[in-house]
Amino acid sequence: MTYAAALDRRAFLKASAATAFAFNIVPRHVLGQDAPSGKITLAGIGIGGVGHSQIGALAKAGFEVVALCDVDDLHAKKTYDAFPQARRYRDFRELLSAEKDKVDAVYCGTPDHTHAVITLAALRDKKHAMTVKPLTRTVEEARAVMAAAQAAGTATQVTAQPNTSDWGCRITERIQSGILGDVTEVHVWSFRPCWPQGIPRRPDGEDPVPDTLDWKLWVGPAPMRPFKDAWPNGNPIPDLPPKNWGGRKVYHPFNHRGWWDFGTGALGDMGCHYLNTPYRALKLGYPTAVSASSSRQYEESFPLAAIVTYDYPAREGMAPVRVVWYDGGLKPPRPAEMGDEELPDESILYIGTKGKMLGDRILDPDLEAKAKTIPATLKRRGDIWAEWHTACKGGEPAGCHFGFGGVLAEFVLLGDIALRTGKRIAYDPQAVRITNSPEADALLRQPYHNGWKL
Repeated sequence: MTYAAALDRRAFLKASAATAFAFNIVPRHVLGQDAPSGKITLAGIGIGGVGHSQIGALAKAGFEVVALCDVDDLHAKKTYDAFPQARRYRDFRELLSAEKDKVDAVYCGTPDHTHAVITLAALRDKKHAMTVKPLTRTVEEARAVMAAAQAAGTATQVTAQPNTSDWGCRITERIQSGILGDVTEVHVWSFRPCWPQGIPRRPDGEDPVPDTLDWKLWVGPAPMRPFKDAWPNGNPIPDLPPKNWGGRKVYHPFNHRGWWDFGTGALGDMGCHYLNTPYRALKLGYPTAVSASSSRQYEESFPLAAIVTYDYPAREGMAPVRVVWYDGGLKPPRPAEMGDEELPDESILYIGTKGKMLGDRILDPDLEAKAKTIPATLKRRGDIWAEWHTACKGGEPAGCHFGFGGVLAEFVLLGDIALRTGKRIAYDPQAVRITNSPEADALLRQPYHNGWKL
């Protein structure tokens, strides 16, 4: 049995058990028991954009927001205003030093290229940690974060669409019941990107850095480049579907996703969301081979559209399966069972030897009716914020803890490497090595810049 076939259920369970056991040995204040309110105290780092709504969701779940940090005072203003009692910082290192004995948990909502340095710093301080997807920007970072999480023994969570929701559990129960037969193909697609990419190069020139922004800290371990606020002649790609959320901004806010140095593209944006449930339902671990095709490639930015194909071996009584990712408006062929019905803009299609399922709907009406009798055997847990809060209190580990979310991150990152190199890559997860391409293997671990270290 290969390592990829044998992993990962055992590894996931081992990591979960280690995390649960660790609650017996960490200090009382880490469990929130010494806080005057009895709540878990939370620091938020990277709180503009999606961070605003997610900090709000965490507060609603029961966390006490006591400290906030962002490199952009203006972008973070809405969150600062919502939590006026929270102490404010620009540099996460200063926050972690000053709040060392006051904070139980750390949320990281920064762009992809700074996830690892912030998350590792929090884990090394024995803090509970939540990081937005994908967990890291490189495979080396993912392995470092997973190891640090196991060593810390604290509660962790990646902000991926929950696999423990009613929807996620229902899909898992249907697949594992065998009603679809052997699932041999999974097709996953997204309309994104909805930010500029497929661009031949960065814009020329340099704009003054606003007093409200620490540009050097935003760039962090990525290669330094001049600050550029906006494209000089308007958005370089004016017809991005469904709308260009990032406006004319070049890198910040939001548009970091389209640049190799800062983001992980549409696959990084949505892959962890959509694959979280298939990874659980199909007991996927690491793929053995990944290949990709795309629209025109450029040195600095992701292509406008891509197809990435992953091959997984047989595992735990399940047949080998091929997972195919599509973005940029590309979709798989429409199943004949759908008739004239159009495929949605984003979804998942499972193809089994006995039937096909779109999302959680089996396309054969008779088989769908039969599926409604499958018992609900899995625990429904609600949202990821409440899951993490329960875990921080010493309860059940979150559904996408770092031991699971790190493997999801590698799914994304291996796809990006295949995309960037144009090569079909063979992956040895035990050695953490791409065995057939030195060029691709080098991208598993990328250098840090500007004095930063992993």
